[in-house]
Amino acid sequence: MIPSNGKGSMSMASSSAAWKAGDVVPDQFPAGLRVLLVDDDPTCLVILEKMLRACLYEVTKCNGAEIALSLLRENKNGFDIVISDVHMPDMDGFKLLEYIELEMDLPVILMSADGEKNVVMKGVTHGACDYLIKPVRMEALKNIWQHVVRKRRNEWRELEQSAIIRSCRAKY
Repeated sequence: MIPSNGKGSMSMASSSAAWKAGDVVPDQFPAGLRVLLVDDDPTCLVILEKMLRACLYEVTKCNGAEIALSLLRENKNGFDIVISDVHMPDMDGFKLLEYIELEMDLPVILMSADGEKNVVMKGVTHGACDYLIKPVRMEALKNIWQHVVRKRRNEWRELEQSAIIRSCRAKY
């Protein structure tokens, strides 16, 4: 399947691009939040894409984890968040999460019809910022931007702390 952002091209420009580069949060945020949606179920992909677009998010969808990983590697700053199914034939969502954590440090939301406590816990303990049970509710999708903000805020805090430490070392 060819990845699609619904516009007939692979344009990744958005209102969140400036924010990604370190500028202030755009006034229209979270509109334009760049979401990579990964699921091997074509029906789920279509439904979730429509729901995410109703939230004014930019959506790129793909039907496999390997394709998603290629997209992420080709477009290092092209996405703000990834939503991935857990159970896929080419690579499960946990392995995809592991690659994203190591290479891109993007927030990842896992989803599945499997709501077993041990599966949910595995997702969260492996670094997923959320775990959504299918069928996914619109309210959950409206709030995914909060994970992006939280991750950015933590990155800014870490940068400030390291700058303070460097400044203190330079004085002494």
